[in-house]
Parts: sequence; C-alpha cells; structure tokens
Amino acid sequence: YKIAENDRFFAFLDINPLVKGHTLVVPKQEVDYIFDLSDEDLAAMHVFAKKIARAIEKAFPCKKVGEAVIGLEVPHAHIHLIPIQKESDMLFSNPKLKLSDEEFKSIAQAISSSL
Repeated sequence: YKIAENDRFFAFLDINPLVKGHTLVVPKQEVDYIFDLSDEDLAAMHVFAKKIARAIEKAFPCKKVGEAVIGLEVPHAHIHLIPIQKESDMLFSNPKLKLSDEEFKSIAQAISSSL
C-alpha cells in the first residue's frame, strides 16, 4: 500500500498498524541498521519522512506524528511514522489493527493525495 516513492526511498503503510495511518519510510539501499546509512542518506531519509508526516497529519488529524526507529523486527532500516493523540498510541505492545484491503487502500489514498 504505497504512499510515495522517489529515487532513494519508499513510504508505505505498515501491514500491522498501531493506528490508521501508521506508515513506514524505507531506504531503497539495502541496509540493516539505520545508523549505517551515510550522513547524507540519513538526512535525506528524514526530509522525505517529514513530507510524509505532513501528509499523514492532513489525512488523519492528530496531536503529532510520532517517529520510531527500532530495527529489531526486520533486517532493513526503516522509520515508523504514527499519527498519535497520546503517548501510549506509540506502544508497540498494543494490539495491532486488523484492516481490510479496501481500508488499507483508502488510507493510502488519503495520505498520498495529501502530499
């Protein structure tokens, strides 16, 4: 459920979201640990993530878009962007939403059209 892409990064919905709009930003370069990215790529990834976060805010009004980098669950660097109302919305131990294909498509469209 792609939201955006450029020559270096992808943004797509997390398939096990904490909340609607939970998005992943991923470099196209194969790298396991985010801090193994070059300074230039790390900065560019955050600039790309900022654009996605602003679109998430428009599509899913929230107090903030939280950012998390954990890096243990999959062997590829990524940033979680999560629209939050309260700090506990970011707890990865929370139950994950079960969304239909149509719901995912609608969410992705709402965010991508807000770019």
